[in-house]
Amino acid sequence: MSQGNLLLLYALVSILALIVLIARYRLNPFITITLVSLGLALMAGVPAPDIVLAYERGVGKTLGHIALIVALGTMLGKMLAESGGAERIARTLIGFFGPRNVHWAMMLVAFCVGLPIFFEVGFVLLIPIVFNVARRTGVSLLLVGLPMVAGLSVVHGLVPPHPAAMLAVGAYQADVGRTLFYALLVGLPTAALAGPLFARLVVKRVPLAADNPMQAALVGSGFAEVGDEQLPGFGISVSTLLLPVLLMLLGGWANDLSTPGSALNHALLFAGNSVVALLLATLLSFATLGWMRGFNREQILRFSQECLAPTAAITLLVGAGGGLNGILVESGVAREITALSQQLQLSPLWMGWSIAALLRIATGSATVAMSTAAGIVAPIALAAGYPQPELLVLATGAGSLILSHVNDGGFWLVKEYFNLSVAQTFKTWTVLETLISITALVLVLALEKAL
Repeated sequence: MSQGNLLLLYALVSILALIVLIARYRLNPFITITLVSLGLALMAGVPAPDIVLAYERGVGKTLGHIALIVALGTMLGKMLAESGGAERIARTLIGFFGPRNVHWAMMLVAFCVGLPIFFEVGFVLLIPIVFNVARRTGVSLLLVGLPMVAGLSVVHGLVPPHPAAMLAVGAYQADVGRTLFYALLVGLPTAALAGPLFARLVVKRVPLAADNPMQAALVGSGFAEVGDEQLPGFGISVSTLLLPVLLMLLGGWANDLSTPGSALNHALLFAGNSVVALLLATLLSFATLGWMRGFNREQILRFSQECLAPTAAITLLVGAGGGLNGILVESGVAREITALSQQLQLSPLWMGWSIAALLRIATGSATVAMSTAAGIVAPIALAAGYPQPELLVLATGAGSLILSHVNDGGFWLVKEYFNLSVAQTFKTWTVLETLISITALVLVLALEKAL
């Protein structure tokens, strides 16, 4: 067997080891990815002194930008929750759509609220609203909850400023504004199909238990009814939430709106940077959703500090994925995957989706799958001069969402909060994620032909 085939075999063994250790033995994903990365480097013959350095370089390259996105996005989400802004958005949209179309309202709520924050954070923020809405309208929890998780998942995988999408934007040298525009074109119909439409179909086939301990706990005590007069306005809540999106759109169109090199052009590019856009939105939230809501400086400081603790595990996991990517590159595995894909004559678009899908199934993390796949595919796409790097971001993101199963934290979140069995979670959440992945890929391919 040639050295190249051996490297591919080592990579396959490593992926299988990830699946077994995480899914079967429930080991910590960060520890598991780190151990498997080091083991892969040893099997591939990377010199021992270079192994940890390669892993650290991968971690540092990934977290150098992503940690800032995670921290700022989480702070913004926390202010939205503490002020009642998320509840205001939910009530307004539900009132607009009516009880019969509440599943469409929840999809849009999740799509908006999920823009600056991770899936897990958005899920925890919105699940009390889902419980409350299901109780008020008397519909199945799945009819309200599945559109919510569909909206969050689509935003998580496809739409900047989510960290994985931003990593892919950087790797493919794509334009943030155009990526965001195309992501909305692809993401909204995808979320509609996998959310409200799929929920209508599956709700009759998956009966829920009468008692849901999590629903009773959150609605019964921790999420009491609040009068409309006690909530912030809809306009100020949405404006604060969507400010980073607007700034990034302006940054993406800076060269069209102003003369390149001018002071205005530089200002638009600076404000449109994802970190600066989120920082400005977070500072605005301290005023609009903090001081204007009666919170003092000490309370705002506490909100901004305590919300960071849950992101530690997410940040470490993203860093570990970057470390694995560093080992794949250092060991030559990425080069062999590239050569194999060239032999199969896959287009960069199909390559991005396929590699991300394989990594998603192996690691359970959409963020790790998307960031690692982008690191592998980007050199090929850049060398080939692929003309639509923004579509590469979307195709890779679509692949990173496929076939969520027991090694994915989102699988267990949905199971426990919705009080489902493992089999029911496969029928609902796993199918929903796969539907998102395939639908988004089809729409991206259609968009590629249209452009």
